This record gives sequence, C-alpha cells and structure tokens, in this order.
Amino acid sequence: MKRLVILILVAASLWSGYWLFGASTTQSAFAAWFADRRAQGWAADYADLQVQGFPNRFDTTFTDIALADPATGWAWDAPFFQLLTLSYKPNHVIAVWPEAQRIATPQDRFTMTQAEMQASVVLWPSTDLALDRVRMVADTIQITGSNGNATSASALRMAAERLGADGQQATTAPDGGESRYRIALSAEGFAPDSTFRDRIDPTGRLPRTLDALRADITLGFDRTWDRHAIEDSRPQPRLISLRLAEARWGDLDIKAAGDLEVDAQGEAAGRITVKAQNWREILRMARASGELPSGLADTLEQGLSFLAGRNDGIDIPLDFRGGRIWIGPLPVMQSPVLRLR
Repeated sequence: MKRLVILILVAASLWSGYWLFGASTTQSAFAAWFADRRAQGWAADYADLQVQGFPNRFDTTFTDIALADPATGWAWDAPFFQLLTLSYKPNHVIAVWPEAQRIATPQDRFTMTQAEMQASVVLWPSTDLALDRVRMVADTIQITGSNGNATSASALRMAAERLGADGQQATTAPDGGESRYRIALSAEGFAPDSTFRDRIDPTGRLPRTLDALRADITLGFDRTWDRHAIEDSRPQPRLISLRLAEARWGDLDIKAAGDLEVDAQGEAAGRITVKAQNWREILRMARASGELPSGLADTLEQGLSFLAGRNDGIDIPLDFRGGRIWIGPLPVMQSPVLRLR
C-alpha cells in the first residue's frame, strides 16, 4: 500500500509539472505571437492573458483582445476570446467567442452579436498548424453595419475538412502545396439586411426570411490553410466545385451546381448551372431592381421562354469566360474577381 501511495504521489507530481510547463509554454507562445505581429506593423493587443484548466486542460483566455492588419484593412476586437484544449491532445481546439464582437473590413465596419458561437478545430500536429477539419455552430446571430442595417439568422452551421487525393478526408500530413477542402454550410431563419432586400425586391413581395439556405462545396487553394494564412497572406482559390447550393425565398426556389477554375488573377472559367423555379418572377425582380438592364432582360426573357416553354422551372447554364458571365451568346454581367485579401 505504501508503495502504491508513493507511486500515485510521484505520478501526480510529474503530471503537475507537465501541466505547469505546458501552461507556461502556451502563455509564452501566445505572447510571442502577438509581439511578432506588432513587430510586423499590426495592432495586436490584449488586456490580460491567462492559461487555466488544471489538471487536464489548457484553457487560454484573452481579455479585451484586438487584432488589425493594416496591409489588408481587416480588424477584429472582442471583450474576450477563449481557446480550450485537452492537455493530452493540444491539436484539438475549442474556440469560444463572446456574445458581441466587432469586425472591420476595407468596405465597412460591423458589430456581430450571437447567443452562442463555438468551433471545434482540429489542426495537423506540426509547427505550421495546418487546418485539418472544423465544425462551427452559432445561434441567434445578427450582423449590423455602420449604416444600422442588420443581417440575421436564427442558426448557422458550418463544417469543413481537408481532402486527400482520393477526394475523401485527408489522412496524411499536408505538404504545403495545393489543398482542397469540402465545406458544408446551412443557415436557418436567414434574413438579409434591408438594403439588400430593397435592391432585390423593391416591391416588397418576398417574406422577411429565407425558407432555406445551404451549400455543399469543395474549394481548392494554391496552398494549405495554416498559421501562415494569418501571419503572411491568404491562400488563393484555384477551384470551386459546387455540388449543390440551394436558396428558397417565398415563391423563389433556386438551386445551383457546377465547377469553376480560377487563375492567378482571380478570373473564373467554367460553368455553373442554375435550376430556377418561378424564373419569370426572378427575371421581373432583377429588372425592377435595376441589376439587369431592361433591354437585356427582355432579350433573356424571350430566349428563356423558348427553352422553358410553359414550364415554371428551367435550367440556366451560366458560363464564366473572359471576365464575364454568359447565358448562351449573351454576356449578362462582369464576373467577380475571386481573390482573398
């Protein structure tokens, strides 16, 4: 019995020493990371940094955290932010956001509130901390711009995983080159802000919230998403494979699928096929909003009527080429430049 007690005491002492060393190392590593960002010209501050969770966790809590990258114009601050890890599995992190946070982009500043927002993040165990998979949930979200207009959702769900060469979840370490991620998104009770609604639906015929908004998409990037994506520059998209995207808003029902390749300048090439119910109503709204010139809308309606006949549903192929989006021989709009700042 005496030997057993001694063994337990020795094991407890060793584990306590391991935890104290790990907590000190974690705190020092985060402090050094913030110092490195400041040395690169970022605004990177926090009022307090604590690591708790003895004996089985390293729970890191930042108080009054603020990050801003002047090179891209992005910034974020929050009253607190937590990273929770098991002491015996440090590459699996639970991220916890507060009920309110602020985000600034080159276009606008936003205040984001939510009842709950957490993410389970698994990183590949290496010094680059490459993203392997993530699951995020957020409830009762509202994002308000500087003009006071708010976009909201009752729930948001997102899951992503890194893919291997066979298209299945990756089981080998990333090599730093091109990487693909499969992403599933869904939003419940999604309500666009009033500016967007007024532009899309100036007559106010659509309901406040969408009935469905979801997507299953594979994105290919020129390199792996890891810590360098924050510290240096963002990986750039090279492939968009849309298995299915669906939006149902009142009588409007739109589904889309297809594949695009993206070059180094962010120009997309390929085809996305849109399946639209009540397509005449969609066209009427596009004309009323001014997004589609009346003359072009008339031409499209004639052509689509020929394809659809008397049907309310139609498959519309959108071809991306030469910096434009085409429906058959008609260029309908400029193609967006797909580059991440």
